[in-house]
Parts: sequence; structure tokens; C-alpha cells
Amino acid sequence: MPQPESENLSVKLFKNHKQALETSGLVPYLPSSLEQLEQSGRTWYRELRRPQWIWQGVDAIELESILARIANSQKHRSRDEWLDTVSGYHSGNWAYEWIHAGMEHQKTASELDGDEAAEAYFKASLYFSVAGYPHIKGDNLAIQSQVLASQAYDMAAKQTSHRVEKILVPYQGRKITCYLHLPNTEKPLPVVIVSGGMDSLQTDMWRLYRDFLAPNNMAMLTLDMPSIGHSSHWPLSEDSSCLHQAVLNYLPNIPWVDRFHAAVMGFRFGGNVALRLSFLEPSRLKACVALGAPVHQILTNSARLKTMPKMYLDVLASRLAKQVVDINSLTSQMQAWSLKNQGFLSGGRKTSVSVLAIGLKDDPVSPKSDNKLAALFSKYGKGVELNSKTLHSGYEEALKQMIEWIKEEMKQ
Repeated sequence: MPQPESENLSVKLFKNHKQALETSGLVPYLPSSLEQLEQSGRTWYRELRRPQWIWQGVDAIELESILARIANSQKHRSRDEWLDTVSGYHSGNWAYEWIHAGMEHQKTASELDGDEAAEAYFKASLYFSVAGYPHIKGDNLAIQSQVLASQAYDMAAKQTSHRVEKILVPYQGRKITCYLHLPNTEKPLPVVIVSGGMDSLQTDMWRLYRDFLAPNNMAMLTLDMPSIGHSSHWPLSEDSSCLHQAVLNYLPNIPWVDRFHAAVMGFRFGGNVALRLSFLEPSRLKACVALGAPVHQILTNSARLKTMPKMYLDVLASRLAKQVVDINSLTSQMQAWSLKNQGFLSGGRKTSVSVLAIGLKDDPVSPKSDNKLAALFSKYGKGVELNSKTLHSGYEEALKQMIEWIKEEMKQ
């Protein structure tokens, strides 16, 4: 029996990566900077986002099984204290275990039809995306994982009863690759432009569309943050919303969406971008919602930044294309990303866009003060801190509030 095309692709992509460099060691630091990193007590290099991944569609039991295989591996680790640093593409390695699980879902999808097949392909795509997490530049296994995630998403798009279009937006001599998701094409629909953080892909957003936007007859347009995924050609700069601004300005060319009813939604650093865009393009947006966005405090507090997990610092350095990290230079450079320091959240000018900024209680990245600050500089702003018992229920509650906010503003 011939191998499915996806398995052939997997073998082809990974055959030369048995000894691939291990993710946690890809970003070099100055010796003096390594001494400043406080990482004691951590048993994983990666931040384990169990609630987020489960909410996005990873099976909870399967998740724990994958993590257990990684943790119990007896193979060589590049850092003995971190369980997820098994080097080389084989059992126990982070990318290997997630890709292996993703392939199982892709195999299931190939035996199904229609929406059932689509859901299995979307799930496979999510697993492939987690395989590449946190998507450090130069991580060959992550790059190949992104290829698989994109391919599985395209296969899902062909099977689903929803319409999913790949939109290519011209920008600086290249094309920004976006996915437009439509519950129907009877008339132009209100559209929400969505982005995640600096360590996730646009293909992670299917459940947000399927369970929240589509039932409310809204389209979802996704794009990757600068320096990651399909947007890896563009480095992250202080003008962090440049790609999103280009996409927003391109909406009149897309026949399926109502450009007069557009909103922007961002998670983590995508929230910083969404807020920034609401000040740059107030006449083009009805609403802006940001969940867990770094707005000012964490970006301007060098001492706090230095205590963040190494994975976060690696991601920042990777997005900024740092060759060698001087942690003092890196943390002082991040001050330029503060929306207050950029002049958007200071002075007397307010945006006319309705802003909802949501944070979960005790979130070090997005404290209550940041969300209040963001809301203060919107004429119709609201800052919310959710005191949920679990992060998972917090996610659900936050998204319900975000969708209701957008629904109300779209009526205007």
C-alpha cells in the first residue's frame, strides 16, 4: 500500500535532521548575559500552554501522553535540567513527538470526507504548529513543522463546508499571506483581522473562527506576526503593525468582506499590534480587542524582563534577528515597543475606535494597569481583569466578552 503524500513529505523533510540543533541552544548569549538569566526551578525550556492548546483543539489526554513521552525519554538532552531538550529528530524530541501525533490525525483525515476530514486536518495542522513552538529562527525542525502545518491547513480548507481563501497582499515587493474564513458568501460580511503572539502561527486560530465568529456571521482574516511563519521575510520593528496596516488597507480589494465593518483582535503581542493599529487607522476600524497584550509595563521594566523564562527572551531575540544576545541591550531595546513610549497612550489624543483590553489576574505580561491604560485612551474603552479559577475558563470567558464587544460595535 503506497504511503500517503503527507507521510512521504514528512520523511523527505526530516530525513536530514536526525542530529538537528536543539531549540533551547539556538540563540547565543554573551557569557555575561547568561550569568544574569535566573532560570532555577524550571523543568521545561518551553512554556507549557496546556489550557491554550486544549482550547485550540489539542486532545487533553493526548497532550499529557505526548509530554510524558518527552519527559520520560532516556535519550541525550542538551540541558539535563530541561525535559524538552532531547536533541536529534527521534522519539523523545519535542518536534518528533508532536509531528508523529499530527501525522496520526492527518492519516485519519485522509480516510474521511467533508467537514469530518476538515476537522481532522485542522487538528493535524495545530499539532504540527505546536511541534515548531516557539518557532525560533534557524530552528530547522520548526521550519519543516511550519511547512506541514500550512499544508494540512490547505487540505482542510478544501474539505470544509466553510469557504477558506488564501489572500496575498502586496507589500514591499513581496506578498503577505493571509487566510480568509467565510461562513457564507451571500453578501460581504463584517471581518475581524486576527493575530496571535510572537510564538504562534495564524493556522492556530480555526476554533476561534468555527465556534465564535462563524456563528455570528463574521469573517476572520488571519496573518502571521512579522518574522514568523508566512511573514518571516519581515523582521519585527517598532512599527510592529506595518503588515496589519497593509492588510487593513487592502480590504477594499476583497469582494467577500464589508470593509466598513472591520475589527482587529490580537492575542499577546498580537494585542499590542491591534491596539497600535486602532490609533493609526481609526477611520477604518469599528472595534479593537486585545487579550493578554504587553502594552507598557513589562516592556519598560528591564529587571522584570530579565526574570522571564529563557524561551521568552529567545523569542524576542529571534524576532529582532539578534546574532548574539546582550541581555542589557535587549531589555532596554524593548522599551521602544511600549505604546506609551511611542506616544499613543500619553497626551490628550484618544482613538475613536472602541477598545476592549482584557487580562487574566496575576498575568505578568499584561497587568491590570496596562489594560486600564489602553482603555483610557479610547473614547469608548474598557479594561477588564478576569479573576477566573482556571486559565481555561478564563479563556472562554474572555473570548465571549470579546465577541460580544465586536458584535455590538459592528452594529454601529
